Amino acid sequence: MSNMPSTAVSVAACCPPLTERALTAEEAERTAAMFKALGDPVRLRLFSLVASHEGGEACVCDISDVGVSQPTVSHHLKKLREAGLLSSERRGTWVYYRVEPAVMAMMGRLLA
Repeated sequence: MSNMPSTAVSVAACCPPLTERALTAEEAERTAAMFKALGDPVRLRLFSLVASHEGGEACVCDISDVGVSQPTVSHHLKKLREAGLLSSERRGTWVYYRVEPAVMAMMGRLLA
């Protein structure tokens, strides 16, 4: 597992504020994938845990207690990575997750 800056950049460049103009079909596809990933309560909680963790990143060992099994946590984290919402980096035996600042900025702009 490695950082995924290209995904975060493509997400950040995704879309203008919804009040600025209508989304193109491509922008709507990318935005829908992001919201679909966040539409699951466990994924939303994991995203929140990573986003609010001290230092802006969280070890999987610090966020895995969300009421589901470890394989299920891994599955949900993978979905968040695939949607471009999280990046990850393996350090020894642990994987650390981070919400890229560009992702948070894009989400804020989109809903502003």
